[in-house]
Amino acid sequence: MTDDELLALAREVSTLTDEAKQTLAGEILTRGLKFPPEEPAVTPEPDVCPDSPYAEDWKLIEIRKVWSLRDAVQLQWLLDRAGIPFYMGPEKATGVEVTSNFAEGVSVQIMQVGLPWAREAMQSYIPADEPLNQEEEDGRAMEVRCPRCDCADVIFKRLTPGLQTTTCESAPRYEWTCHACKYEWEDDGVIADK
Repeated sequence: MTDDELLALAREVSTLTDEAKQTLAGEILTRGLKFPPEEPAVTPEPDVCPDSPYAEDWKLIEIRKVWSLRDAVQLQWLLDRAGIPFYMGPEKATGVEVTSNFAEGVSVQIMQVGLPWAREAMQSYIPADEPLNQEEEDGRAMEVRCPRCDCADVIFKRLTPGLQTTTCESAPRYEWTCHACKYEWEDDGVIADK
């Protein structure tokens, strides 16, 4: 296929199989192709009246930054499969046809109400081109943030032991509470980038 044919096919990525999406993303990356700035798929942010009881649920929050077209295609596929509307980049594109530069990271946002489903869908997300941040390279501790409101004012409650069976032992769980919104959660202590 020519470069133009590949880019045209990338605009219809939702019609492809998983294997075809991966092959397409790899080929676009190998050829160093960039989406032209014309015709970005832009959808306006939902109009939300500040007095609406749904205003907080409809607020857009960043769930991830993607650093390549290959990662953007993978994330789009996961969110599309879960039926979660999303916006990429400052242009609020509803697909990978962004005019933003992936090298600087492209923000992916969803409405806050979809966060629980997005977390579940993103458990299968394995970024291929995500840069290491300096803190990870240096081995320093990263800041824990509330998964609901993204506040850094969180309180460590306790460490619960993992389950032990005759064949294996699961990892311990950390229990947290957000001081700001009072949300309580537990995790395995691994902090995932947004």
